[in-house]
Parts: sequence; C-alpha cells; structure tokens
Amino acid sequence: MLEITGLTRRFGDVVAVDRVSFAVPGGRLTGFVGGNGAGKTTTMRMIMGVLGIDAGEVRWAGRPITAADRRSFGYMPEERGLYPKQGVLDQLVYLGRLKGMSAERARSAVQEHLERFGLAERATDPVQKLSLGNQQRVQIIAAVMSRPAALILDEPFSGLDPSAVDAMIDLLREHTRRGAPVLFSSHQLDLVDRLCDGLVILNQGRVVASGSSDELRSGAPVRYRLALGGDSGWLRDIRGIHVVDVDGRLAHFEVIEPGAEQVVIHEAARRGAVHEFARLRPTLGEIYREVAA
Repeated sequence: MLEITGLTRRFGDVVAVDRVSFAVPGGRLTGFVGGNGAGKTTTMRMIMGVLGIDAGEVRWAGRPITAADRRSFGYMPEERGLYPKQGVLDQLVYLGRLKGMSAERARSAVQEHLERFGLAERATDPVQKLSLGNQQRVQIIAAVMSRPAALILDEPFSGLDPSAVDAMIDLLREHTRRGAPVLFSSHQLDLVDRLCDGLVILNQGRVVASGSSDELRSGAPVRYRLALGGDSGWLRDIRGIHVVDVDGRLAHFEVIEPGAEQVVIHEAARRGAVHEFARLRPTLGEIYREVAA
C-alpha cells in the first residue's frame, strides 16, 4: 500500500499541490486524472523524492517512505530521461545495473521486453533514431524491467499506437497480479475508465473526487434518454425532473425526485409510441467536468 497524506507543495505564492491525500493499494491500477497544471506531475515527483514536500507525508507499507523504498520503485517521469546517442540495449542494461540488477539478469530482462514491444531488431540503434512512440516504449521498459515494488508512471500511454497500448495494458496487469501498486496519470479518460480499479481526480492542486468508476458514477445525476413517436416537449411540465435537452422526438432528462421517471414512462405511454427509454451511464469525462467545474 502506497499512502499519500496531506501532500502540499508551494512555488513561491502559488500552491501547486494542496493537502492531497489518497491511497494506491497493492495489486491495483489507480488512474490519476486532471487537466494541465492540476498538480499530477508535482505530486508524483514528491512521491519519488524528486521534489521536496512542504507538508504532508508519503507512506509505504504502513511507515514513512525511505530512499531505499523509492529505489525499489519503477518511475517514468514526464520528461523522458534517455541518452539519445546511446544504443537501446546497452542503455537499458546500464539503467538496470543502476537498479541493482546483475548484467546478465538486466540483459535478459531487456531482451524479453524489447521482444514484447516489437523493438528487438532496433536493439543496437541509438535512441535518437527511434520514433517518439518507440522512444516511449524504451522509457517504459526502463521503468518496469527490474520487477519494481511499485510503479509511478507519468503519461505512460502518450504517443503509443493501439498495439503498444494493448501490450502496455498486459504488462501493467502482470505487475498488479504480483501485488504491485500502480499509479499512472493520463489524459485518455476512456482508457483510464476501462483500465483502472480506482481513480483520483485532481483539480487546481486538490483532490475533488476519488474511488472506483462505479463509486464515482453512483454520485452522478441520474439521467435518461427518451425517444418517442411524437414531440417530447411536454416533458418540461413534469415535476421532479430537469430536462437537459429536447430535440423533437428525442429528449434527455435528469431525475431530481426519486420515482419521477415512472411518471414520465406512464405519461409517454399514454401519449403514444415509446421507441426508447434508457438510463444513461455517465462517462468519466462527464464526471470529470462535473467535479472539476
């Protein structure tokens, strides 16, 4: 379990991270969501000890985190830290040695991951000759090849094509299956929604929502879509609902008073044909916009 409690970081008069608290349980993927400047990268840097902490605490396995703990983590920073003129294989073996791996074990792990990401034939190429997407793959390998105790990944899916995204998802799930907590940030909300066990939404340096997708959705407004054989404008006269949109025969409405949707169903059937009546499942993007407003 990785626990973040009351983390705060100021840059002059600007509070970039304001008393942020959340947990990343072992064996779970936790998505870190927020707009540009929300404080995600700053929080991750404090977790890894790259930035000092003005207030609050990072705990690992129930105690204050140590430098040794952090060395056992896999970290992928926002700014990629590769040597552009050095060959891929040699560079990754070197980075593995810095993590305490033997040369033989590091070479074996690197070759395995290069195969998984379709880079085996580029092993001797300097990093600068790779596309940005392939450089991203190399950076991912550097973070995961030592079987880290935890993974802290800042925008790991950025620049990856669909096949590499699938390979990355499989890789992350392998690490959670062995019990590692994984925290990653991403602007790809549909991917986060599909992949994560838990979500933390940050806005202006503060946590504005956290929980599983289902937990976050349970707090969202209850909305329905109604498609009729005739005009749906009469919905505006029904008590207990808020009409979000009416477009001829199609309407979207929000339930304010429980049970009001049953009144709508009864009245719609009385008036004529009902082609569709469906409860809408809010997207993560809609939840984000709601809580970050």
